Amino acid sequence: MTNTTAVTVQSKRDHGGGLDAAVARFGGTRAAWLDLSTGINPTPYPVGNCPAQDWTALPDQAAHQQLLAAARRFWNVPADAEILPAPGASVLIAMIPTLRAPATVRITAPTYNEHHAAFAAHGWQVSDHSPSQARVLVHPNNPDGRLWTAQDATAPLSVIDESFCDVTPEHSLIHLAAEPGRIVLKSFGKFWGLAGLRLGFAIARPDTIADMQTRLGPWSVSGPALRIGAQALQDMDWAAATRSRLQQDSDRLDALALARGAQLVGGTSLFRLYRVEDAQAWQDRLARHHIWSRIFPYSQTYLRLGLPPADGWERLEAAL
Repeated sequence: MTNTTAVTVQSKRDHGGGLDAAVARFGGTRAAWLDLSTGINPTPYPVGNCPAQDWTALPDQAAHQQLLAAARRFWNVPADAEILPAPGASVLIAMIPTLRAPATVRITAPTYNEHHAAFAAHGWQVSDHSPSQARVLVHPNNPDGRLWTAQDATAPLSVIDESFCDVTPEHSLIHLAAEPGRIVLKSFGKFWGLAGLRLGFAIARPDTIADMQTRLGPWSVSGPALRIGAQALQDMDWAAATRSRLQQDSDRLDALALARGAQLVGGTSLFRLYRVEDAQAWQDRLARHHIWSRIFPYSQTYLRLGLPPADGWERLEAAL
């Protein structure tokens, strides 16, 4: 498959999830299924209870500043860069193409397809060839875990999506956020396992953040998200223990899959990408055991699996 074909296929915007359709086809109840089609931590950060005022009052500036301070420390944000929290990284992805006049953006496939869709929706020409006026780097890449370098982020507008980088912070390109035209994205849904909280961050130079803030408007992040986000970002012990556990679990998943004939392509410690003889057959076989996996329209052999919860390993092993 050529790069051009691969990029075109990305516009279909296939995603993990879709569990309702799987339940309708294979039976059972949604609660009884294991959804391994996403890269979300199956052991989420313990959120506790939020005060009633977080739900009933407009988010205040003090809570906003606490979140920003925690984010700056956790991600070691450069002093010359600012941080913009938003209701999910997807909101920021949809906004970024509006920051510049439409031109050509380079997006190397396969990768997370919301970037392609966002740029195309605003009139950009999407290509996998240089030169271009913009570049998108999903770092590490979804679904194969590819890592990029600073030398790859040389376009006038370079978007570095680090939604999965919290499992390997040593590879972060956060230092580039202080450079003109560089935007680093962070997602709270993956590593912390709180996708429903809808919290994401853009990190860039102050002029870029000010432009994005104007587009986003006030009170974009809910009171509960401000409180939970600040609390989780300050919990360094939880983060360290979680990275260790995720690595152990991803190694365990590799051992199960490879013993049954799969070949490891790549991934992160939150999801693994395998090459199998017939990905659709593997997905159907797992689905008959009420385990949902991820396959891709551009490949007949790629199968992606997220990590099961602690009580799901025996079910997965039996299904495999």
